[in-house]
Parts: sequence; structure tokens; C-alpha cells
Amino acid sequence: MDLIDHIQKHVIEKLQKGLSEKLTYHNVAHTLDVLKQAVVIAKKEGITDAEDLLLLKVSVLYHDTGFLCSYHEHEESSCVVAKEELPAFGFTSSQVERVCGMIRATKVPQDPKNHLEQIICDADLDYLGRADFFEIGNNLYKEFMEQGIVTNFREWNMLQIRFLEKHRYFTESSIKRRQKVKADYLQAIRETEGLLS
Repeated sequence: MDLIDHIQKHVIEKLQKGLSEKLTYHNVAHTLDVLKQAVVIAKKEGITDAEDLLLLKVSVLYHDTGFLCSYHEHEESSCVVAKEELPAFGFTSSQVERVCGMIRATKVPQDPKNHLEQIICDADLDYLGRADFFEIGNNLYKEFMEQGIVTNFREWNMLQIRFLEKHRYFTESSIKRRQKVKADYLQAIRETEGLLS
């Protein structure tokens, strides 16, 4: 088992044991989906450096571990977990800082400072321009209802409209692959709510 497999096994087991079942979106399936998309985007973006790829994958695996202890500001909690655990896997303090930079970049509104941070941001919200948009979105709606962030489906739709209007993909490959479909979903939700543009 190589290093990334070892880390993945450790983090996924930790999430499976510790995450609340009420997290219908921020769960193991989400982490694994973001990992898969990050690898795809990195390849399309021409990332070939072994260390960059390793740190990107590690950042994805840790990016939502903060949900184990807090719902709000979970990115900072995720950084705490990464800082506690990664040195034992042989990571230097500068590598851990790069990981935390990527984790922090995923905080909404996203503000990536470099190419790897752009990739993790696009991977984290890749579903916005995919065929499973409504299925995954419904999981987030359930989670937001549970958290009291929204209280009904109309509120959810209005929140989605505001979010989709502000959201942007950062990498050329994600813009090319996801932007058009995302715009179509935004239009569809506007029409559902009688907000024709």
C-alpha cells in the first residue's frame, strides 16, 4: 500500500466512524467524489508533479474532516486535523501549510490563490455542472433543513439561485466542461420559481 492509499484508508475510516448520519451531503461519498474529480481536473490542467498531485489528494481527503467536530468554520477545523495527523505520515510543515491553503480555499465564497487551490475548489463543486446536480443538491437540501439553514424548498431554491449566480469555476477545463450545464440549471430553477430572465 503506498502513502496516499494509506492516508485514504485512514481518513475514510475516520469519517465513516465519526460523521453524523444527518450529514447527507458532507459525507464519505462527497469526499470520494471530490477526490475523483480533483484527479480528473488535475490531469486536464496538466499537473504532473508528483508532490503537487500527492498534496492535492491529501487536501481533498482532509478538506471536510472538520465536520467531525464543527459544522460552521469546518475548514479551520479540517486544518487542525491535518496539522495534527500529517507529520506522522512524514509531511513537512511547509507541505502541511500547502495542504491547509487548499483546504481553506474551499471555503465559500471560494478564493483560491494558486493553480492547485483552483483545482480543489472546482472539484469540490464539480456537481454544479453535472447530470447528478439535482440528486446531489437534494442531499444538500436535506442537510440544510436539518441544520436550520433553510426551512422550506422555496428558500432552498432561492439560496441555490443566489449561489449559482455568484459561483464561478476557476480552471479552464472546468469552465469548458461544466459552465454551460450549470447555467442551464440556474435557468431551470429560476423558471421553477417564476423568475424568468
